[in-house]
Amino acid sequence: QVQLVESGGGLVQAGGSLRLSCAATVTSFSIHAMGWYRQDPGKQRELVAAITSGGRTNYADFVKGRFTISRDNARNTVYLQMNSLKPEETAVYYCNADTQWRGVRSNYWGQGTQVTVSS
Repeated sequence: QVQLVESGGGLVQAGGSLRLSCAATVTSFSIHAMGWYRQDPGKQRELVAAITSGGRTNYADFVKGRFTISRDNARNTVYLQMNSLKPEETAVYYCNADTQWRGVRSNYWGQGTQVTVSS
């Protein structure tokens, strides 16, 4: 079983910052990568940032230079530091874990955390 619990969302003013956290609890799984996605109603869920267990990162173009993803492998926790937030980035942010166990790849999602950026 894999459980993902997000925290750190909330309401901020435009230009402000938030730090999201995602803690994963796993049993007999290897986590290949974890990442953050965002989605608002009527739109596709889109990648914000991802990081592998080896530390390789991937960022969406629209957040490069403003957001930083990091992880603590010992605690199976991934963080997303978000700076210079824009109102259009209001969305539900979801944590994702890409896992493998006995050769089987699986993808798990958290319940999401709301980020609201006001003018």
